[in-house]
Amino acid sequence: MTAMATPSKHAPPSKGKQAPKRPSKPSAQPKPFLRFYHSESLREKTLSLLSTLEQAEDATKHRDALASLIIELTNSGMEYYFVKPLKLAKPGFIVEQTANLGLAGVQQLMGSVVRQIIGRMDGPQLISVCGSVRHLML
Repeated sequence: MTAMATPSKHAPPSKGKQAPKRPSKPSAQPKPFLRFYHSESLREKTLSLLSTLEQAEDATKHRDALASLIIELTNSGMEYYFVKPLKLAKPGFIVEQTANLGLAGVQQLMGSVVRQIIGRMDGPQLISVCGSVRHLML
């Protein structure tokens, strides 16, 4: 006589089939991302400056232009991710004005920090920043 195993009270009852195996995780899963759409003119400006900086004998001559571009891209992203959705939500005049005032302060402070940081970078560091911006544009 063969003994029958009693199912565990935590295990689902067996129906003669083996439980499906969990799929193994691929080693290189794509990372989640968000992207925003910016104007065609800002895209052209970005690609032009990146190419100019990457091909320059002295990339440090383009620090100010790169800092300005990064600030412009960041402002464009904040507009896309925050200002437009806020306006669509129609929270009211006071809330919109408060948000605009707060963002203006953030942009001013951030712009100053970006200019200081980019302004101290050497050529290879600037090229690295260009590569990061290009990667974000894919």
